Parts: sequence; structure tokens; C-alpha cells
Amino acid sequence: MMKSFEEFQSFGKDGLEAYVASSKALTSGFQTIAQETAEYSRKSFEKSSAALEKLTASKSFDKALEAQQAFAKESYESLVAQMTKMNELYIATAKDAFKPFEASLAAFGVKAPK
Repeated sequence: MMKSFEEFQSFGKDGLEAYVASSKALTSGFQTIAQETAEYSRKSFEKSSAALEKLTASKSFDKALEAQQAFAKESYESLVAQMTKMNELYIATAKDAFKPFEASLAAFGVKAPK
């Protein structure tokens, strides 16, 4: 329970500071995610263009099929790796955004997620 007005005021100030720090962490995290998404899209477009050139330059159906299969395999592996990386970025962003609130929530008996 709050014992005095000063304690209540301090609690409000701490909450506001935690909110500001959390907002900064979210903004930074989302900027990183947006940059990573743009970079992946650029690389994916370049790889697709190169694969199309290779496909159109193929002299036989067998070579075209090999090129398509290699592109499909590389694209799938790249997508899985990117999704793993994005998952890690989202988790890191959430943890960074929650950190400023950990101390005040611990006072109420709420434990931080792991």
C-alpha cells in the first residue's frame, strides 16, 4: 500500500520513466526488424533475378530443371534461416521492452518471463 503522497508520486514517476525506456526499446527493435526485412527482400529479389537469368540461359530442359530445383532449395533454406533470425529479433525486442518494468512489477510479485 502507498503510505504517502510522495511515495505515490515516486511510483508514478518511475512508471513514466519505465514507459519511456520501453518505448525507446520497442522503437529501436522495430527499426532493426524493418531494416532486416528490407535487406532480406533486396537479397531475395537479387537471387530471384539471377535464378531467372540462369533458367532462361539453360540449353536443355534437364539443366533448367536442375537450376529451378537448386533455386527452390536455396530459397527454402534462406527463408527458414530468415524466419529464425526474425523470431530472435522479436523475442529480443520484447525482452528489451519489458526490462524497464521488471523492478516495479517485482514489487507486486510478478515474475519476468524467461
